[in-house]
Amino acid sequence: MPSAVALVPARAGSRRVPRKNLIPLAGHPLIAYAIAAAQESGVFDGVVVSTDSEEVAEVAARYGADVPGLRPAEIATETSADIEWVLHLMRDRREEVFSILRPTSPFRGGATIARAMARFCELGDAIDSIRAVELCRQHPEKMWVLEGELIRPLLPQPEGETPLHSRQYQSLSKVYAQNSSLEIAWSRVLEGTLPTISGDRVAPFFSEGVEGFSIDYPSDVEAAERLVAQGAALPCPVAKRRALKAMRRRGDG
Repeated sequence: MPSAVALVPARAGSRRVPRKNLIPLAGHPLIAYAIAAAQESGVFDGVVVSTDSEEVAEVAARYGADVPGLRPAEIATETSADIEWVLHLMRDRREEVFSILRPTSPFRGGATIARAMARFCELGDAIDSIRAVELCRQHPEKMWVLEGELIRPLLPQPEGETPLHSRQYQSLSKVYAQNSSLEIAWSRVLEGTLPTISGDRVAPFFSEGVEGFSIDYPSDVEAAERLVAQGAALPCPVAKRRALKAMRRRGDG
């Protein structure tokens, strides 16, 4: 198995959900579950957090992650691209593979990550990266754009047939939306004149059930709490200063 590092982005600013990465769920802040899942997966040589917040850095370290300094302010804005902080973290690292694990997916566990990494390694050099996706709920063939006082379909409609926007969902083409639960890529995509976090050849990882659940709005926090209270979903087990026994040692295969 190639050497790999888990990267956890945790920028302090969030307009939609203030202090998002530190929101408590089942007794721990959201960021703790991303760190714990990476540790539990057993596929990484390290877990590194990128943050511009002293508070987040302290919490992340308490849960067993490495925080090699704060993210510079110029790459920690609400419009900063992921590639900027990834390059910042990876500039002195030599792992062959990196994975982005966002704190907003508390129900993505170690088994989920291990399953994705197994698929990534199975595909090997045939791909640049693998990304979590799920069937979209709001189908693009039923979307519209505004033109003056009217709206028109976003996508071209077939001539002489029932318009796509007037068909049943099950009769439409299968379209997948990415979710924020995980991304895994070969570090080579960071090289060259136009580095990216995914490369050109992206394979799907089909998340299942609540694995792809993401906290992006205040109502999502309430939904996550309900899922936990009902026993319908459980975040990865967490312990402060968690022993990293599940972390893979380099050279162990």
